Amino acid sequence: MPEISLTGMLVVAAVAFVVPLGLGLLPALRLPSVVLEILAGIAIGPAVLGIAGVDLPLEVLALIGLSFLLFLAGLEIDLGRLRGGRLRSAATGFALSLTLALGVAFALRAGGLIEAPLFVAIMLSATALGIVVPVLADAGKVGTPLGQQVIAAASIADFAAVILLSLFFSGEAESLGITLLLLGGFILLVISIWFALTEARRSNRLQSALRRLQDSSAQIRIRGAFLLLVGFAALAQFLGLEVILGAFIAGAVLRLLDRDEAMTHPLFRAKLEAVGFGVFIPFFFVTSGMELDLRSLFGDGLAALAPVPVFLAALLLVRGLPAALYRTTAGARGTLAAGLLQATSLPFLVAAADIGVELGELRPETGAALVLAGLLSVLLFPLAALTLLRAGERIG
Repeated sequence: MPEISLTGMLVVAAVAFVVPLGLGLLPALRLPSVVLEILAGIAIGPAVLGIAGVDLPLEVLALIGLSFLLFLAGLEIDLGRLRGGRLRSAATGFALSLTLALGVAFALRAGGLIEAPLFVAIMLSATALGIVVPVLADAGKVGTPLGQQVIAAASIADFAAVILLSLFFSGEAESLGITLLLLGGFILLVISIWFALTEARRSNRLQSALRRLQDSSAQIRIRGAFLLLVGFAALAQFLGLEVILGAFIAGAVLRLLDRDEAMTHPLFRAKLEAVGFGVFIPFFFVTSGMELDLRSLFGDGLAALAPVPVFLAALLLVRGLPAALYRTTAGARGTLAAGLLQATSLPFLVAAADIGVELGELRPETGAALVLAGLLSVLLFPLAALTLLRAGERIG
């Protein structure tokens, strides 16, 4: 067995523990844990203190963390919300976002800030569904028409962005036609697996066994969910598509399969989040911070930071402006809050920046600037949206 150092894993595990604990001890510091995890990764990484570098164990754990993050994002997709007028508004809003993103991206290329406008346009069109939902929950708005519309729009944006990234920038496919063929084959396989699993769910004997084993040391439902995640991710990788597509689809499929109307396993989702956010996902965010090439970003001094506010403004324009579609039902204050929430983006930016640098679509400094813009969006936009929503409640 090759000798593998666990030092880097220890350092990252310590950071993953200390960051949320510190936030818990300082409740007045209302920052998302993910932001501090990335910043802490930057601090301990080669770009600043050089305490630890990204080695093989960290690469593996970060990949699992990224997959789990997209898996849980897919699990958030509620197809019951995506229907009727809400679906039309969300789809129209994303189409408008993508159009704006393409225009902004080509303008950025003309200004010499980026080199791959389509790739950056896809990055700008996503919304951080996993961050938006907790913010709406804190404001008591999840069940309101505005909350449901924002969640539907974020769901469409996340799903479409993952699909578009895999369609146009898969790592191994040689042409768009081949990628379309592979994507079509992947979707057919997913549908076949979903039908097979749906039929299996009807077996009383199987359901009895699952209930008997779900809270034992077997934790059979968690093992099954992890098998689904790894299986779909491996299938996407085998077909030359992005792993994040397989992980995201696995979560969406599990959402369709696991309705549990009888509440026979109410702790299942909580256990999945415990495994994801408690173990694997922090490794992805901290490691992403460690890998950010800040040296190239700061290579020309503070002037090199100029793209960061430009990218932040691009996020606000691309995802925020389409919220104007909700003005007739949400009012001016609700529309502004919805625009700010839709412009909040980080997890997809981090994942896509890593893929873009690896594929040569992004310069390292551009990827770092886009991630920093995403960090600022998470710091600023949800807080501003909450302020608007709470002010609206006081006025009302």
